[in-house]
Amino acid sequence: MVAHFCLGFVVLALLATAVADPDIKVVCAKDSVRVTWRVAPQFVPFAARFFLGSCMPSSWKVLPTGEGLAHFNYKFYDCKFTKQLKGKRIIYQNELSFRPQAKPKPVAFKYPIQCVQKRPDGRIPQFLNPGSGVSEGRSKLVFHMALLNEQLTAVSKTNVIPLGSFLPIWAAVEQKSHQPLVLLMDECVAASTPELEPGNQLYPIVGNHGCLLESKRGSSLFLPRYHSSAIILYLQSFEFGMGGEVYIHCNLIVWDGDFDKRRKACHVKDGRWELLDDPARSSLCNCCENSCSPRTKRATSWEPHSVHFNSVLGPIIIVDQPASLINSSLPETDTEYIYIYIYIFFFFSHFSSDHLY
Repeated sequence: MVAHFCLGFVVLALLATAVADPDIKVVCAKDSVRVTWRVAPQFVPFAARFFLGSCMPSSWKVLPTGEGLAHFNYKFYDCKFTKQLKGKRIIYQNELSFRPQAKPKPVAFKYPIQCVQKRPDGRIPQFLNPGSGVSEGRSKLVFHMALLNEQLTAVSKTNVIPLGSFLPIWAAVEQKSHQPLVLLMDECVAASTPELEPGNQLYPIVGNHGCLLESKRGSSLFLPRYHSSAIILYLQSFEFGMGGEVYIHCNLIVWDGDFDKRRKACHVKDGRWELLDDPARSSLCNCCENSCSPRTKRATSWEPHSVHFNSVLGPIIIVDQPASLINSSLPETDTEYIYIYIYIFFFFSHFSSDHLY
């Protein structure tokens, strides 16, 4: 409790100085907005805590000065924009925010975003109706997967995990100009190598099309979503590969249809399978004990479009030691590891979104 209070106090003190004159640029387009937010070096480790409405940055770039550059590029029907009709104007409103700690902790900084357009005469453009139109450029979707720290405020500073503690594994897909998509973990396994090869010993984590198998064996679960395009697997560490390198291999899926037995996120809560996104429909998870409806030729002709992506997280080292001993004796390679990891994470985020600008 004291540590969390001190962290919040330090972050707020730094924030008061850093955002006294925030460097924020807003470009409004016909049906979207592009926001660029330059932040001080001390806030770069908190990359996952900057938001435009309900959306995380589309991409991040670490500048040579050490500062961070957050890019938000979203449609007006994303991120919980509000729309107001005033006379001959249409006003879209949202806000940038920095939330150093997870909810219900308060937002530390807010900045209003507003785009004003002339109201069309006699008709409503298609982009004002989120239910119309089709998604384009699905092949340009960009996926991310990272290990977060215990507070879920930033990328973890170590890959050494005590046995029995939790690994918050965050996965997300950049929405860009797409209609809202749902990200799911279709299958995840642990292995001792960064590439899956024949004969590898595997430890199943998620299987049977989105069933969190580890939630039956321990306390693992999916955390409540903050956005449909992201998911956090709160995975309790296990004995598989203990002391050596462990890699988490996941088959991620983005989905623009309704949930079914093959497109879902299920975990065990209070002794029963529960659907993460709609507990009232948890009957979709009943098949987790058997086999979840294999695909049929008839089904493939009408099912909504989905995109699969294989992602690998690691190396992670699980050790049978108390967290206090690990934190006090981290080798230098752990520090190098996390800076390399952050660099790769931000580099690919930036590179993949160059076509936007």
